[in-house]
Amino acid sequence: MQDCFLDSKPADSVPLVLVPENTFAQWLENQPDMIERWLAATGFKAKPNSYCLISAADGALSTVIVGVASADDPWACGGLPTALPAGNYHIDTDWSPAVMERLALGWGLGAYRFTRYKNNQQSIARLALDPAWNGQQIRQSLQALTLVRDLINTPAEDMMPEQLANAMLMLGQAFGAQVVQVTGDELRAQNYPLIHAVGRASIHPPRLLDLRWGDEQYPKVTLVGKGVCFDSGGLDLKNASGMRLMKKDMGGAAHVMGLARLIMSASLPVRLRVLVAAVENAVAGNALRPGDVVKSRKGLTVEIHNTDAEGRLVLCDALTEAASENPALLLDCATLTGAARVALGPELPALFCNNEELAAGLLASADEEKDPLWRLPLHQPYREMLDSRIADIANASDSTFAGAVTAALFLREFVPENIPWAHLDLMAWNTKARPGRPEGGEAMGLRAVYRYLRGRFGG
Repeated sequence: MQDCFLDSKPADSVPLVLVPENTFAQWLENQPDMIERWLAATGFKAKPNSYCLISAADGALSTVIVGVASADDPWACGGLPTALPAGNYHIDTDWSPAVMERLALGWGLGAYRFTRYKNNQQSIARLALDPAWNGQQIRQSLQALTLVRDLINTPAEDMMPEQLANAMLMLGQAFGAQVVQVTGDELRAQNYPLIHAVGRASIHPPRLLDLRWGDEQYPKVTLVGKGVCFDSGGLDLKNASGMRLMKKDMGGAAHVMGLARLIMSASLPVRLRVLVAAVENAVAGNALRPGDVVKSRKGLTVEIHNTDAEGRLVLCDALTEAASENPALLLDCATLTGAARVALGPELPALFCNNEELAAGLLASADEEKDPLWRLPLHQPYREMLDSRIADIANASDSTFAGAVTAALFLREFVPENIPWAHLDLMAWNTKARPGRPEGGEAMGLRAVYRYLRGRFGG
């Protein structure tokens, strides 16, 4: 991906003048007659995500007037890198550095293209970063979010458990973190039976990836990611349309890896651990069957009602291991249920949380960062939907109701109540292109979680 930023403003840089729609009339009164007449002739009204090119007397591009919804819209410049003529630009609007940094990140995310399989050498519009902005933080954030998108967008053929492990190893090497793997039959030997059971039918051996970073004197923050690199549904086979986007079923793993990159690049004073259960949910003669009972790492027996409810199975073994160290905060990310998408749509991640202070902090950070989360309840009366006649718990309910809630309740069984825990059930995919958010893999809620961690733990 080409660098869409410049560290200084070149002489040929074109100013971008950002004008909120609700102040456009007032702003227009103070403009030269030529600009006022030109904007009237083109019908420009400063609608959000609109722009108007202004030429100089010699015909060269001199200014771009950009309509925005408001100063706190992080996507105000997100559509410009692909819409404007290739060249150099700078923002000529007097807003605070924090606002400008968010706009610059939106620009960078709008410039994103997944080009691994496609020749895309076209020139792009580049934005000059003002020295007053934290350019390093902008680039670090963009690199982390790009990592998430790239991992999700990569087809399953090139993103099976071993490739996901390689990505984790590269991440660890970049920041001096320790990464170990438990692979194949060794999962059974080391008591990760459900991760093994879900992944054993694949020719790509399942594995648990374990990254550790940071000084042990700092508070422990543990992240757990669902790394189902492709989900056929297992013997409860998905149909063709249901399987089409299942390369993104490792989106939770991508999110915790991107979040880890942000934490480590900022040297946040935490003792970080990242656990990713990486599997392919495949079909073969040794595949997990409906009706099977498997004893989990925690010791609870789980009856398999549906092999397509596999994400919670690999997560529960990882969560049990995560909880064994009693972290100050435990967060898991997963593309877990279609029910969450039915309830909230594809753009809004569901937040489940067992701690009111943690939930309030995450929601406040989501609002401040304009990176939305929506809390759903851990409604205990629905726990009976997961009752099994022959095991301690079933992995899915026979009911068509409250699927996201029952999935979260299943996970809660493996997290002690004294550990503050949050669970994000997210889409990890843009179903349509919007400014700053191309169609394809997407980081959702990640900026919000990082803002919370930065505020709580410092850095």
